[in-house]
Amino acid sequence: MSEKLPLLIPEIIVFLTTCIVMVVGLSPNLAVRRSCGLLSAIGLVFAAIFAVNGPAGDGLLPAMTPYAKALIALVGVLLVLLVAGTVDREEDARVARGGVFDALRTNRAEFYSFILFSLTGAMLCASATDLIWLFLALELTSLPTYVLVTMSTRGTRSQEAGVKYFFLGALGAAVFLYGFALIYGGTGSTKFVDISAAIADHGMNPITLAGMILAIIGVSFKIAAVPMHFYTADVYQGAAAPVTAFLAFVPKTAGFLSLILLLAIVGWDHGSVIAAGHALPSELRLLLWVVAALTMTVGNVLALLQSSPKRMLAYSSIAHSGYMLVGLIAGPGAYGASISHNGIAAVLFYLAAYGLMNVGAFAALAGLERRGRDGRPVEIDSFDDLRGLCATHPMLGWTLVVCSLSLLGLPPLLGFFSKLTLFTSGIAAGEIVLVIVLGINSAVAAFYYLRLAGVAMLEDATDGPQPGLAPFPARAISGLIALVLVVSLSFFGNGLLNASRNAAVVEGSGVRAPGHTPQQPGQHADEHKDASDPAKDASTSVAQRVGA
Repeated sequence: MSEKLPLLIPEIIVFLTTCIVMVVGLSPNLAVRRSCGLLSAIGLVFAAIFAVNGPAGDGLLPAMTPYAKALIALVGVLLVLLVAGTVDREEDARVARGGVFDALRTNRAEFYSFILFSLTGAMLCASATDLIWLFLALELTSLPTYVLVTMSTRGTRSQEAGVKYFFLGALGAAVFLYGFALIYGGTGSTKFVDISAAIADHGMNPITLAGMILAIIGVSFKIAAVPMHFYTADVYQGAAAPVTAFLAFVPKTAGFLSLILLLAIVGWDHGSVIAAGHALPSELRLLLWVVAALTMTVGNVLALLQSSPKRMLAYSSIAHSGYMLVGLIAGPGAYGASISHNGIAAVLFYLAAYGLMNVGAFAALAGLERRGRDGRPVEIDSFDDLRGLCATHPMLGWTLVVCSLSLLGLPPLLGFFSKLTLFTSGIAAGEIVLVIVLGINSAVAAFYYLRLAGVAMLEDATDGPQPGLAPFPARAISGLIALVLVVSLSFFGNGLLNASRNAAVVEGSGVRAPGHTPQQPGQHADEHKDASDPAKDASTSVAQRVGA
């Protein structure tokens, strides 16, 4: 086990940061307590640095480990900035007026600790090499979020949302844990490499197949995919906007990393589905196909009907999970394939793009507030509050507009290139019908994303009191950083494209093209000499790279 410690340095850094935050958050000094967010961000930056420069994993997707950890940590920095002021606002004001500090009445230490614990769990999902590890990592990701939702506001709505989230989360965990048990019963091992070898040698027996089906359905809760999506709108609306942004990225990323690992155990064929068949058992492919089609369709159709921006973004989050499932069905393509033919690389790239776009959109909502009936500040939760936002609060307004249009997939923004890779990988895998469903749903999504952008950019502010800026500059800074990255990566995203492509190499599952030597753990795919590799020229533009 000691040989795994270098691989776990990023998680250890985040855990040590969590311990520091637990203590600092209980300090009677307000300035010290407020440093929890900064300390959390610094710890996550160091974790990302060690992830990038650390060793690759030792599982089926060794190169995915550093990529995923760095992605989670860096987006986690933006999320930590975004949650500033979510808890202890009234308690800090009371102490500032001369009240006596009471550590039992403060929540800042627990709040930031739960955020870091959840991020640690997501990072551990990328390191998982057996079913037990994966189960514990998924639960470490999820359990803190139940508390985060409940404590994010003072109202009963967040408490109701937390209860719903907890019970449905327990159901999802029970389903995929039972699936893991069946996989163990069908193969005699919990280790991914041994399970993969058993399936390769003896085929998929009924017990293992049933376990895979249940595991996929259970993990679907984490990514808010049909039929495990019912909690999403109520929980997203009930939680504070910064926590909603956290829910939309961290559990979803952990879920997709888990699904990639589970499917890598079985492996993919890289010919056309029509001409050469598909390596995934037909039952698994059919399950994923139906879930993908239903998820993107249900998410987009229900998003059309919403009058709350948070509920609309909740249903759009469901739709984005459906989009990414197309990449999982397509698989990693032939060894050394460009990202346009690599569905796993497309999913990893899409997760990075979605994380940034999601933070930007929710930062615009979290950066505004108005006074409630009792005089307390409350979040905005109406399209009317966003009217004329580009004129009244330009930075937040244009952050919302650009990130909404990027979520739509409007060229030349980052969302267009990330969605394009899903289209091309689906076509390369022969999933033409599913790609058509993806295209139709993308067109449907244009209605509500253009509505969100148009309200802020084209309409005039309504009469009466206008929402003001939340007194937490870190929220606007988080949105601004996301905006800059969404725009800049649209033109200078070659490094991210290459990283996602290198991270998607599956070891030991028959993905290598003839003539290629096996890749060693930690060795990047582009270290192999392949004259036909279309992604070697680092000076190629993003558009050319995606279409290679």
